[in-house]
Amino acid sequence: MKKTIVLLYLMVLWTSVIIAQKPQRFHQELPAGNYSGITALGNNRYAVVSDKSETEGFFILHIETDSVKGCITSLENEGFQSSGLPNRDVEGICYRPTTNTVFISGEKDNEVYEYTLDGKRTGQRLEMPDIFKKAGHNYGLESLTYDRKRHLFYTTCERLLEGDSLLRIQSFSDNLKPGFCYYYKPDEPISKKHFYGVSELCALEDGRLLVLERQIRVPKLKLGASTIIRIYETTPTDKPILEKRLVKEFRTRLSLTSRKFANYEGLCEIQGNRLLLIADSQNRFKGFLRDWFLIIGF
Repeated sequence: MKKTIVLLYLMVLWTSVIIAQKPQRFHQELPAGNYSGITALGNNRYAVVSDKSETEGFFILHIETDSVKGCITSLENEGFQSSGLPNRDVEGICYRPTTNTVFISGEKDNEVYEYTLDGKRTGQRLEMPDIFKKAGHNYGLESLTYDRKRHLFYTTCERLLEGDSLLRIQSFSDNLKPGFCYYYKPDEPISKKHFYGVSELCALEDGRLLVLERQIRVPKLKLGASTIIRIYETTPTDKPILEKRLVKEFRTRLSLTSRKFANYEGLCEIQGNRLLLIADSQNRFKGFLRDWFLIIGF
């Protein structure tokens, strides 16, 4: 009897993992975009940024999930909240409950500004150290997260700053001033043909920090394009160099029979020790790519 119960438990567990690895799309509810960041606002509402939206701002989505199956059951687009300003290649977004505002990082100017939930700037921003001006426009501030329990922001660049051998993860306190700077060693690309970098950070309630690294290879003819997605965990302490541990790895591919290739750029925590990821489809490039959402356990 015990063996039967154990086998049934393992079958349920295996099934839930398979379901959790199945991406979902909502192309009727959400326009084609370049979705690069997502954050939970509470009450099943999320703010999502697109790095090539017509103006700077964010979508607010109402997303219902099934915590047992690990999937989205419904998605409602509540509209785009615009600042009325030009898009500065917005990449990361996080929510601070105490002020009921979001903060958005831009890769074009490598700044992080604060916004009300109707999309308007408050006039406040993180005081970025001058060193981040070296990031340039292509591999700058890709990631942003907020530790709601410890009241700390974290941001980092997609690639190493010029002259650095480690990636800088910069913290900020609630007064928006820079705090401790941590150093993190990202993976090396598996080949010279792979585009690589850190696309997101995610602060967990227990103090851990998740780091989303991804490597992308896109052949000239596009078919055979693939991604390697790795999620690492680390714990910021008083030691400047962070240790990391792999908690999740999976791959996606574009072929004649599968269009599940996904460049996952956004990441946030949801209920039940699960993560919600969102992919940048380059506006559903030539009809081949999809605006994928994915829920995974960790």
